[in-house]
Amino acid sequence: MLPLVIFMSCALQRGMETETIVIRTSPENAVRELEIEFQKGKAFNHPSFAVWTEDLEGNYIETLYVTGYVAKGRFGFGEIEPGKWKNEPGAARRPATLPYWAHKRNIQAPDGLFIPSPETEVPDALTSATPRSNFRLETATSYSQGKKFSVLLEINQAWDANEFWTNNKFEGDINYFGSLQPALVYAVTVDPTDSTTEYHLNPIGHSHPTGANGVLFTDLTTLSTAKEIAHKIIVRLK
Repeated sequence: MLPLVIFMSCALQRGMETETIVIRTSPENAVRELEIEFQKGKAFNHPSFAVWTEDLEGNYIETLYVTGYVAKGRFGFGEIEPGKWKNEPGAARRPATLPYWAHKRNIQAPDGLFIPSPETEVPDALTSATPRSNFRLETATSYSQGKKFSVLLEINQAWDANEFWTNNKFEGDINYFGSLQPALVYAVTVDPTDSTTEYHLNPIGHSHPTGANGVLFTDLTTLSTAKEIAHKIIVRLK
């Protein structure tokens, strides 16, 4: 079991085409260790993402990891006023970043949004700076051993337009404009009683393009580069 303390480290694996960042997080009351390997795709460019678990009925269990900007409600470009950003880090409200995870987490900020704010931030034990390359997340789940559960990952890249998700698709909506192609959601069902110890996550839908709700949209035909941010995502039971 991972210790219930904040523990983060980064390591480089030599001899590989790109470095692999090692991230360790410590969810509360963890009983089963997990390892999630993320291999970046050709469209990877500083995405935000969250990893969490659910039971087979889709009920949220716990967050395993969230990138730092989203976790704290502070981004690389802070918000001067709605729709206007400054060229330095600062607080910002970007509900379209990871809305499916945010609504599953179901912690509402003072402004009514579910994306974390400084008042509803994710604990340090579950976050880090955004990995700039491939990474391996070493974590654990509190879900009871012997029961099937799902591991999900939501990922989004800012200002990621294509021929369908254009700048003027939701004219005047500043939440949409900062995201364009919506966040993509991956999932896999894990069975601790099975001899299988390695599972591959696959895309199951995308989030609301403005972050207005936590609905999952299963039609992925309009997404292009959003599907190329990740090349491969693997969950391993330890």
